[in-house]
Amino acid sequence: MYLPDDRPAPPASPVSLNRAHWTNSFARLGEAFYSQVRPTPFSRPTWMVHFNADAAALLGLDATAPEWLTWLSGQSLPAGAEPLAMLYAGHQFGHLVPQLGDGRAIMLGEITNPAGQRWEVQLKGSGLTPYSRGGDGRAVLRSTIREYLCSEAMHGLGIPTTRALAMVGGDEEVYRENIESGAMLTRLAPSHVRFGSFEVFFYRSQYEHIKTLADYVLAHHYPELQDSAQPYQALLTEVIKRTAHLIANWQAVGFAHGVMNSDNMSILGLTLDYGPFGFIEAYQPAYICNHSDHEGRYAFDQQPSMGLFNLSCLAQAMLPLLHEEPEQGAEWARAALGKYQTQLVEHYAGLMRAKLGLREAMAEDQHLLQGLLDLMQANQTDYTILFRRLSEFKVVEVRGTHPTSQIRDLFLDRPGFDAWGARYAARLQQENSVDAERRERMNQVNPKYILRNYLAEVAIRKAEDDKDYSEIDILYRLLQRPFDEHPDYERYAGHPPDWATGIAVSCSS
Repeated sequence: MYLPDDRPAPPASPVSLNRAHWTNSFARLGEAFYSQVRPTPFSRPTWMVHFNADAAALLGLDATAPEWLTWLSGQSLPAGAEPLAMLYAGHQFGHLVPQLGDGRAIMLGEITNPAGQRWEVQLKGSGLTPYSRGGDGRAVLRSTIREYLCSEAMHGLGIPTTRALAMVGGDEEVYRENIESGAMLTRLAPSHVRFGSFEVFFYRSQYEHIKTLADYVLAHHYPELQDSAQPYQALLTEVIKRTAHLIANWQAVGFAHGVMNSDNMSILGLTLDYGPFGFIEAYQPAYICNHSDHEGRYAFDQQPSMGLFNLSCLAQAMLPLLHEEPEQGAEWARAALGKYQTQLVEHYAGLMRAKLGLREAMAEDQHLLQGLLDLMQANQTDYTILFRRLSEFKVVEVRGTHPTSQIRDLFLDRPGFDAWGARYAARLQQENSVDAERRERMNQVNPKYILRNYLAEVAIRKAEDDKDYSEIDILYRLLQRPFDEHPDYERYAGHPPDWATGIAVSCSS
């Protein structure tokens, strides 16, 4: 259903940390693009909260090495690292902020694994940088746990994302609304370049830096586009497509990002910067996961339009590269952006057909899907549970039984579901759908386990109150394989408890 992980398998024999090959190609761009800064370790003892051996395998490194804690807590730098904080700007809640940058994240550099792949290694919560804007440069354990688990959950769902290597905890106190425990997250990505990385130079009229950055992105991440007749146009075209597909993936799985500022949008089409995210539970298209988003700018159903807004910001920043004549460049950009909605809708339609178990595209599919979504909204049906159970739907009812009862019971309006079910059965019969085969396909694209806010909250409370990280590990392992059955953990796939409605997540972390 989602984008496959087509990276080569990691080597069988991991490399020791001391032999890791560190570079920093971004540092070669010059200090107009970043500031050199070293991580600030916690002043009190630190410990490993959780370590992702799978992510270590991406680096080709030995997950058991004792040096990890000193590296990932900022206590020492690995040989060859060139730490820096990246400069960028961004539109935040629709308003331009002409200079942002990594205010609490420091990139140590890149590790090239034995397969030749390069991964940037970034410490988040590692202290003050020139871009901290009055902040403390720290992250709290609460938000670190959420990002660690959700980035790995998205990877498990097959959605492009940054990866989380480790969480380090410390006794250093960090003030938000209250005093909280500090933590550091180690984040991995092929690149942390954002739309805002281009915007900062556009608004400074430093067009030569826009070209330098675009050439860097092409050379390191889109080499297949370099020989295009118009490589910068080809770059923007590809970013538009990747962003459209990314947001279609979000919508299909019920994920709300919460802070879709242009500085939180990846030039590679990755899910980047997990803050006040949320997965839809009781289906409501206008779901707002960010307690700070008072006007609902980044509500779930607004994400497609916000993707287009952010791409428009990127296109504007790239205008000096798109054509020698500004007016013709703007005309080309408008035409390129005009393809975004079609790309998103077509990709989303394919994803939702798969969620419904449909193999062929037919004209009535959108009407069928919308009918189900309307019914779910009216009945406040749980999005994930419904689509998972829908695999149990039988095209032909057995006399004297009601095999769809587990699905019907998710709706107060059972006659309404029966009417929709009749349409669904007729549609399945049109393509001679076989129940058992369809069930297997649907269970490969409809997850049973997602990172519900209350599950993260339970893990956070145990970690904060008792330094008990067992719940983090359980969720980490479940979310790695969200489509599988885990009989011993059925309770993690059920409806949220009543107290979960009181959880508020904001930008405060």
